[in-house]
Amino acid sequence: MIRRRGTLFVVSAPSGAGKTTLCREVRLRVPDLAYSVSATTRAPRGGEQDGVDFHFLSEERFQDLRDRGEFAEWATVHGRFYGTLAKPLEAMLHEGRDVLLDIDTQGAAQLRRWYPEAVLVFIVAPSMAELEQRLRERRSDAEDDMTRRLRRAREEVALWRRYDYLVINRDVKAAVDQITAIVLAERCRTVRLSLRFPDLEVPD
Repeated sequence: MIRRRGTLFVVSAPSGAGKTTLCREVRLRVPDLAYSVSATTRAPRGGEQDGVDFHFLSEERFQDLRDRGEFAEWATVHGRFYGTLAKPLEAMLHEGRDVLLDIDTQGAAQLRRWYPEAVLVFIVAPSMAELEQRLRERRSDAEDDMTRRLRRAREEVALWRRYDYLVINRDVKAAVDQITAIVLAERCRTVRLSLRFPDLEVPD
């Protein structure tokens, strides 16, 4: 019998790199891959559901949870709070479930300290020009917001070597294939497994 603690997969990317789409497709493809729903103080976008895409909280509620130590990580991104609730995350990992987290570079750095065994994946667009084009095609940001997002994107891309894997999102299917391969390979790593046969002594 093989026993294992769940593995935490942390995916980060600048705005416009396609992180949300890729994570959604990987979750559809990989069996038994749990998703940790982040909390945020930003308003829902079209079609987003509370408790499914995010836990949408008021700033007062978020700050209360933060002050009580309820977050495994939290950060301010583009003027809004984002965070990962600690108890449900730890419960899933303890049960042996692999968990996918879609968070920014600040949150990823915090989680690396708490979960040094976590697997960090960074996603980038093929170029900054294409990233800007993708952001403009959203038509959801004012020019000042666009400038801030692009400046933040350059800062985040500079951190890519802090991650275990780099995926360049030229094509969605190819990028999903790569992230899926990362998850499946990490599940087979011997350092994550405890092997037991009833009729054989197998050292850890």
